[in-house]
Amino acid sequence: MTGIGGGTASADPIIDGKKLLADPVSPDGSKITKAEMKDGRNIRLYVYSAAMDATYPIDVQRPSDASVPRPTLYLLNGAGGGQDSATWVHNTDIVSGFLGDKNVNVIQPIGGKWSYYQDWDKTDPTLGVNKWTTFFTQELPPLIDAALGTNGVNAVAGISTSGTTVLTLAEAKPDLYKSVAAYSGCAQMADPVGREFMRLTVDTWGGGDLTNMYGDDNSPEWAEHDPVINAEKLRGMNLYISSGSGLPGQYDTLNGQYALPGAYGLANQMIIGGAIESGTNFCSHNLMNKLNSIGIPATYNFPPTGTHSWGYWRDDFINSWPVLAQGLGI
Repeated sequence: MTGIGGGTASADPIIDGKKLLADPVSPDGSKITKAEMKDGRNIRLYVYSAAMDATYPIDVQRPSDASVPRPTLYLLNGAGGGQDSATWVHNTDIVSGFLGDKNVNVIQPIGGKWSYYQDWDKTDPTLGVNKWTTFFTQELPPLIDAALGTNGVNAVAGISTSGTTVLTLAEAKPDLYKSVAAYSGCAQMADPVGREFMRLTVDTWGGGDLTNMYGDDNSPEWAEHDPVINAEKLRGMNLYISSGSGLPGQYDTLNGQYALPGAYGLANQMIIGGAIESGTNFCSHNLMNKLNSIGIPATYNFPPTGTHSWGYWRDDFINSWPVLAQGLGI
């Protein structure tokens, strides 16, 4: 993976040259083991994480014009870590459509299902080793920047559980992201409401054991990682926070484009998805109140309807783009 150049003024030196610009290694030994050029805009990287001693795919969409260094958007998927169908690519046209003409590297990691992308204290018998905060803040960014020739400016956005993650990542390394967008995430870990969201995701859906993350309910580590408690660390970032109310809205229709199929699917979306969204709305308002109390500005979107589903997240991403773009400098 040696450096290359040449091409036309608007040509992508990576796609045209069929190889990455560099063969970097992170300080802890993490590295890109393979790059697959999928088409004229898309690459799949395979990244070895030294912290987790495992290799994970990373899907990359290159900028519309990659002839000069461009910024990077880390776009996180749902609780399944991109290993299931709860992904931006599967459920929306955001990546190839809305972002198709944008001058930004779009990075979508695949892995870490049911982990909340945290650095867990213990190896989980079901979910394995999880050191995702280390991966996202220390291992992956220098590899992406060197191999893709970025300009080093980053933003991060995520839905649902990743709506929590983007805040914890930004607080873990405040100089890494210029913009942060959290859609339908519960920005709480140390209180009973936030913990129940995490327990539902990790234990009930993922089959793991939440105590392997930060210990039992009395552990001080929950407060150490709670996005609301640590909100001061978000100062200076461009922030977008959103959640629906949980009441049915325009995308909760039988066999609608963004609805789960059939009557059962729609009922699931409206009842379970409504309850989840009502909870994230509560958490998001708590975050807003905390940010307001310490004088940190943010852009909020709290519509009167909306369940925990993709139609609303698609709209929210588009609504949040000016906030993301401001931090990215585009």
